[in-house]
Amino acid sequence: MIDKNTVKSIVDEWLSDKEYFLVDIEVSPDDRIVVEIDHADGVWIEDCVDLSRYIEDHLSRDEEDYELEVGSAGLGQPFKVPQQYECCVGKEVEVLDGDGRKVRGLLKSVDGNDFVVTAREKVKVEGKKRPQLADVDHAYQMDKVKYTKYLISFK
Repeated sequence: MIDKNTVKSIVDEWLSDKEYFLVDIEVSPDDRIVVEIDHADGVWIEDCVDLSRYIEDHLSRDEEDYELEVGSAGLGQPFKVPQQYECCVGKEVEVLDGDGRKVRGLLKSVDGNDFVVTAREKVKVEGKKRPQLADVDHAYQMDKVKYTKYLISFK
């Protein structure tokens, strides 16, 4: 079986002089390798092909046969690494917190493991009979939410 750390070191070497970042590597028992990368401005297919060839040049099919898939982290898929949060600051996201509550709003800031989402919600205003729409900040920790994902908008 191909070692995941071997694949990771090859990918890290390819990434070293690029603005891409590694999202995930999976190596199944039958040597199916899946590498996900991302970039603040999106992933180009040419770069996926380049990384795929780089990995193939550094792994020997004579020693072990494998299936290789290189792609971008899927749009609308939950974030897996902090860089994905950083790339989406100012964009609309959906968070499912540890209590099962969904919040949709703009990713306002990211600081280490912490992030803030600003959502438009109805809130009770003193002296008013009806709730008013207002921006409400929700603070979260990446490791305490069930998921956070970028919301695709076609407006």
